[in-house]
Amino acid sequence: MNIRPLHLDDLPTVVQLNNAAVPAVSEADLARMQMLVEQSHLSLVAEQDGDVVGFCINFGPGADYGSVNYVWFCERYDEFVYLDRIAVAESARNLGIGAALYAAVEQHIVGTPWLLCEVNLRPRNDGSLRFHDRIGFVEVGQQETNYGILVSMLAKDLR
Repeated sequence: MNIRPLHLDDLPTVVQLNNAAVPAVSEADLARMQMLVEQSHLSLVAEQDGDVVGFCINFGPGADYGSVNYVWFCERYDEFVYLDRIAVAESARNLGIGAALYAAVEQHIVGTPWLLCEVNLRPRNDGSLRFHDRIGFVEVGQQETNYGILVSMLAKDLR
């Protein structure tokens, strides 16, 4: 497996991976995904045998990003990286790709005190909740979103 920066020519595959993971992530078309990547602090892909099988998009403070979950974290944390979305191809799940993407993010953001994200409680994503607990995230709040999903707001202390 190879983790590398996400390039614009990866976007068609990233959109497919993203939309196959709905409702764990919100749906996005090519234009929206390009905007997210261009505004992100860090965007990575995981390749296996030359194929992109996973990705993640992260934002730092001060991004021009209106996500209600990002705004929630901005109101509570000054220094952080927010992992907005991550998706892994169904055929590549349970192979450590998600953990490798998170580890790569942590390597890129050394010195940042918090890694933040959210996981759906309604509809419930038990696999993701177990995964985040296993890699050191704790719940710091819950939020009912304006699009009808209840999320657990999670933080990992990197200090």
